[in-house]
Amino acid sequence: MYLGSPNIYAAAPMKKLKITPEPASGLMPIEVLYNPESYVQSRRVRPNMARGVGAQSSNVTTVTAGMESLKFKLFFDTLSAGSEVGGPMGDRLKFAGNSVLPAPAKFLDVRKYTGKIYALMDINTDLHRPPKLTLEWNSLSFEGVLVSCTQTFVRFNELGMPVRAWLDCEFIEARNPSRVRQLNPLNSPDTTKFRTVRQGDTLWSIAEEEYGQAELWRAIADANGIVNPRLLRTGDRLAVPALV
Repeated sequence: MYLGSPNIYAAAPMKKLKITPEPASGLMPIEVLYNPESYVQSRRVRPNMARGVGAQSSNVTTVTAGMESLKFKLFFDTLSAGSEVGGPMGDRLKFAGNSVLPAPAKFLDVRKYTGKIYALMDINTDLHRPPKLTLEWNSLSFEGVLVSCTQTFVRFNELGMPVRAWLDCEFIEARNPSRVRQLNPLNSPDTTKFRTVRQGDTLWSIAEEEYGQAELWRAIADANGIVNPRLLRTGDRLAVPALV
């Protein structure tokens, strides 16, 4: 049983962070067990530089709008979690019952719960890409794709089963096509272009920026002979083919 500081939200618990996959994915919404202590939202723009003949410095000619990212760390615990955690009522009853059992009798594997979020990076066979997600938590509302998730298991029971873990998650904004075209009016999908892969780039984020639709990532994969879209390396040069 956890004997640390009391939960200050026990009397009036805060609403749990909810992750809702797009309906076409067929996946159910996920309510986290414990809310993150903090989150970080960030965005960068990518300046395109040009240097005139004889000039000593470069000038910014155009700017490509960068996508917004959302990062946070989630805590998962099945060893001492009680009824205050998030999730369906059936799971919360399991946590409450599990929390009062002696350590050797505890039966909940934390991977059952971390795996639900980790699996949001899987390519959906119908969509041909990972599902778009809506994250809602009080005043926070974010629509994007999970592009990075690191699981760290920090405690195990006597049989070696993981019972406590941290998840480091990063989501990249999924924009609608009209917004992308407004932000990047100089990007044209009717001519073949080349771009260098930067850290954090994915095929679907590149397709979203270049074409206005993440679903068109396969055109880039086919043009570059990419079999596994997850194996992008920073510094690779990709052809972005024209749409015909």
